Amino acid sequence: MKRQNQSSVVEFILLGFSNFPELQEQLFGVFLIIYMVTLVGNAIIIVIISLEQSLHIPMYLFLLNLSVVDVSFSAVIMPEMLVVLSTEKTTLTFSGCFAQMYFLLLFGGTECFLLGAMAYDRFAAICHPLSYTMIMNKTVFVKLVMFSWVSGITVATVQTSWVFSFPFCGPREINHFFCETPPVLELVCADTFLFEIYAFTGTILIIMVPFLLILLSYIRILFAILKMPSTTGRQKVFSICASHLTYVTLFYGTASMTYLQPKSGYSPETKKLMSLSYSLLTPLLNPPI
Repeated sequence: MKRQNQSSVVEFILLGFSNFPELQEQLFGVFLIIYMVTLVGNAIIIVIISLEQSLHIPMYLFLLNLSVVDVSFSAVIMPEMLVVLSTEKTTLTFSGCFAQMYFLLLFGGTECFLLGAMAYDRFAAICHPLSYTMIMNKTVFVKLVMFSWVSGITVATVQTSWVFSFPFCGPREINHFFCETPPVLELVCADTFLFEIYAFTGTILIIMVPFLLILLSYIRILFAILKMPSTTGRQKVFSICASHLTYVTLFYGTASMTYLQPKSGYSPETKKLMSLSYSLLTPLLNPPI
């Protein structure tokens, strides 16, 4: 195979579901509807919380930030995915692929930490209601939100720069909908051992650690719910927490399977389905949940 260095690569080819041309048209329609519903649903949340002063409390402001992340996440992925589904092959420039991966990691990393912060907020509200306003004051809220966004920017900058510092070998075909790290890494013609160690460690810190902290928070919340005297109160709190935990499990579960092993043995189609789960379904589920 002829070796090409990084500077000679001017574009990549996104294959999408090119192996199943008979499904392209149907998938385009389904994904377009999902994209529109995601944008409208999250936009409504953003507008309502922004305009209603009574909702300017940590719980809803965290939700506003999550909706901003989900809208941005969808805007980075879905338009390109729809283009891929409407054509047999779609070309994406080297810089375009870099930008898409960067913003994908930025919003994905930010969401990981935001979900952890939201779980901590609910833990404080349910387990320590009398001291909640002291625990989750404005300063703490701002620090948690800023930490989430800065962490997302840091992860995106380090990982994207590292991936695109590698030389790429032909063919330039990315067997995916968008420029995600694992399928792009398969085109690298260099030793990626150190990067894979970083990717594994980073995934543990960015995905698994917040997920475990969320689980611990919800275990404490569960015990607090069981102690509530009111059956109605227990059902209401349990319903809210169960929906959030479902969202969290779907997002963290599929994201960890994708990024814990950048060069895993999963088939390309399985990798695409896992990516669709956290990039397509979780932004869609945010408004109803």
